Amino acid sequence: MPIAAVSPEVSLAYDSFGDPGDPPVLLVTGFGAQMIAWHEDFCRALAERGRHVIRYDNRDSGLSTKFDEHPVDLGEFITAVSSGDIASALAMVPYRLRDMADDGLGLLTALGIDRAHVVGASMGGMIAQTMALTRPERVLTLTSMMSSTGESEYGRSSPEAQAVLFGPKPRSREEYIAAAERELVWASRRYGDPAALRELAARSYDRAHYPAGAGRQLGAMILSGSRADALRELRVPTLVMHGLDDTLIDVSGGRRTAELVPGARLLLVPDMGHDRPRELWPEIIDALVDHTG
Repeated sequence: MPIAAVSPEVSLAYDSFGDPGDPPVLLVTGFGAQMIAWHEDFCRALAERGRHVIRYDNRDSGLSTKFDEHPVDLGEFITAVSSGDIASALAMVPYRLRDMADDGLGLLTALGIDRAHVVGASMGGMIAQTMALTRPERVLTLTSMMSSTGESEYGRSSPEAQAVLFGPKPRSREEYIAAAERELVWASRRYGDPAALRELAARSYDRAHYPAGAGRQLGAMILSGSRADALRELRVPTLVMHGLDDTLIDVSGGRRTAELVPGARLLLVPDMGHDRPRELWPEIIDALVDHTG
């Protein structure tokens, strides 16, 4: 697995698919997820449509740099934010979405890529938005998938999804794999696949199980605040994609993103939740190829 130093503090694990001479598409993954959440078959299918596809592990996940010297207790962080003790919350978290966006741009630099099409899902959509907002000259197009704007009133999780996201964490490999089925609460109601969830959980656990990074990544999302005013000024061609079954980030998050970004195209996908079911890959890939063409 290639590792690229993207700054003095951070190195990222990545891989790529397709011809480096084709237009580059950078895939940015979500909260707590590793780059393998972008399935290899999905990446290959997109590469076969004439795109050079690059996926990577965010900091604090997978095989990329971990910030172990800044432990964050998720319960303490949530308590601080909920009680309005923002000073304590700020002191807990060592980085923000801007830093994570700089990581992705640093990876492009390390690979000799000046500009790329950037596609982010969930927290990855927030990171991708931040890339486009801070360095628009490096982002050919933006695709924000199953994401939101940082405004608390949009893209809220259902109580059931929140209970799964912040519920007790399994300790053993077997418990971790079995617990993956809880994610059906935010998956496609038609295509949600328990076997696929268990398979990804097993691969993720064996590759680089690292729950300690979750508190810092969550803090980066929450403490980075709203991007609404900046999104109103964004001039990067933008596609917003959101599943109508999504209960982890409600579809209002996607609608609001498209409402704010001038000229954005909104694609609402029936039978898609906070996931990318294999049955919907043709529609998703067609939209990405059209947008990045």
